[in-house]
Amino acid sequence: MNRLSKRLTVFAAVLTLGTAVLAGCASAPTPADYAAEKPVLDLKTYFNGEMLAHGLFTDRSGKVVRRFTVQMTGSWEGKQGTLDERFTYSDGKTERRVWKLTDEGNGRWTGRAGDVVGVAEGQAAGNALNWRYTLSLPVDGKVYEVQFDDWMYLMDDKVMLNKAVMSKFGFRLGEVTLSFYKK
Repeated sequence: MNRLSKRLTVFAAVLTLGTAVLAGCASAPTPADYAAEKPVLDLKTYFNGEMLAHGLFTDRSGKVVRRFTVQMTGSWEGKQGTLDERFTYSDGKTERRVWKLTDEGNGRWTGRAGDVVGVAEGQAAGNALNWRYTLSLPVDGKVYEVQFDDWMYLMDDKVMLNKAVMSKFGFRLGEVTLSFYKK
């Protein structure tokens, strides 16, 4: 290889590495990015009464691994809310999760449930809510603590879309996608 070819090869390698570094530094979205979006998501209004959701779990390759429906009932007393979720999976298994939600003010939310490790923390702005929490997830007789980065987007007064990325030790395991419908 002549000197020019070597220099071009080194330049291409540096350019490729620089592009990868810059892509890795791109900032993740924040709830503030959605502050101007309408309609404004008010959890106390949307998660009050009866709702139905349809969802699926995809593994890291994008393959649908599990489908489910969720019947939900929400109720509120002041800043405290209860969201009772009853899951029915495509394989016939059922599951229940009862969230205890607290409006902390300024768009901040906390939540607790029996299978949530510690406290879920959320931030709402505009039509979006970002939840972050750790879930104890039973798989094949073992229980794994899995992190969720959960985004909800209010589309109109009846429909909300939800996308959650599941990870463990920083590695993406898959995604949960839900479509909520308020009755």
